[in-house]
Amino acid sequence: MPKLKTNSGAKKRFKITGSGKITRKQAYKSHILTKKSKKRKRKLGHFTMVDKSNIKSVKKLLCLK
Repeated sequence: MPKLKTNSGAKKRFKITGSGKITRKQAYKSHILTKKSKKRKRKLGHFTMVDKSNIKSVKKLLCLK
C-alpha cells in the first residue's frame, strides 16, 4: 500500500498538542479590523481546539488515525 499524503493546506492550519488534541487559529482576524474592539481582536489571536464534530475529518486530512 502506498504512503498517504498529508493535505498540505491542513498541515499549515492545524497543530497536534502533546495530549493529542488538535488546535486551530480562530477566524475573523484577517481583515476589517477597524470596527472590531481591541478586546475582541486580542481574544481572536489565541489558538483554540477543533470541535469534536470536525476532529474525524481533520485527522483524515492529517493522515492520523
